[in-house]
Amino acid sequence: MLMRLPEPTAADLAACRGMLRGGSKSFYAASLLLPKRVREPATALYAFCRLADDAVDLCPPGQRREALAALSERLDRAYAGDPHPHPADRAFSAVVRQHLIPRALPEALIEGFAWDAEGRRYADLAAVEGYAARVAAAVGAMMAILMGVRDAARIARACDLGVAMQLTNIARDVGEDARAGRLYLPLDWLAEAGVDADAFLAAPAFTPALGRVVLRLLARAQELYARAEPGIAALPQDCRAAIGAASRIYAEIGRRVTRAGGDSVGARAVVPGGRKAWLAAAGLAAPPRWCERRPAPPLEATRFLVEAVANEPAPRQRAFGGPIETRVGALVELFTRLERRDVMGRSNA
Repeated sequence: MLMRLPEPTAADLAACRGMLRGGSKSFYAASLLLPKRVREPATALYAFCRLADDAVDLCPPGQRREALAALSERLDRAYAGDPHPHPADRAFSAVVRQHLIPRALPEALIEGFAWDAEGRRYADLAAVEGYAARVAAAVGAMMAILMGVRDAARIARACDLGVAMQLTNIARDVGEDARAGRLYLPLDWLAEAGVDADAFLAAPAFTPALGRVVLRLLARAQELYARAEPGIAALPQDCRAAIGAASRIYAEIGRRVTRAGGDSVGARAVVPGGRKAWLAAAGLAAPPRWCERRPAPPLEATRFLVEAVANEPAPRQRAFGGPIETRVGALVELFTRLERRDVMGRSNA
């Protein structure tokens, strides 16, 4: 007799949706494009990730070591099937056991949170990509698993996309991060450009030299978006629109920073809701095609994630696919509504 795999309860999933609706609007909106079989476990996954991030980021600096130890214990319990009594923990526990998500993936994410807590700086691009592997590529690999993807080539492409998105985040948030005392740009690139990292953090201000470093990082992100494209095309049909939309929207953020000459100190690049909706729907007109005959190897920074998935036995999977036009329509409508609300808010201010 086969043992029934655990599933998140309806009540726990509802609580997770509530957490994300209030604090992770971008994920909540984008999740409308995902099929239910992926959307529900992804909601549990993101709720636990959000909970873990807040547990470290919002605690007093002197208590962060204890917060990280508590997170590790919660991860132990989730994988043991005895989760901490919180809806996100219970739902996450069911998801990681049902989908056989290697523990190395959420462990990597929590390690990235620990690096944030200690205010780590990054000597070179390889170190920055190591950070991005933990806080973004690990989540990309977990999402791929939820979609039924486990082979090394496609997991490597999911990790490429995660790193590309995180590099875009870093480029977009240089000023915001600096005002919070954080710096993620490669220190060797800053030195080459004649930018003193300590002086910049003490008084964040844009200079053309800083802009060149930001543009250089965005150029690397663009390389990784291109590497990731074959992996998006190779996803199950009912998942391509959501991931393609996320890739295009993040790439658009990078283009807006590029058009500003790399200045993300004086202003933060924002993609309007209408433009997001157009980008989300654009993939339907020209769906990507799988054409990677000789897959590129994983990035050195993400190799440990790819290997962790490859070494984990896979659960039985069934074929998935189907039309996604109705979900794209729903997302377009939502983004249009959000944009209209933003415009009305500005006009009333």
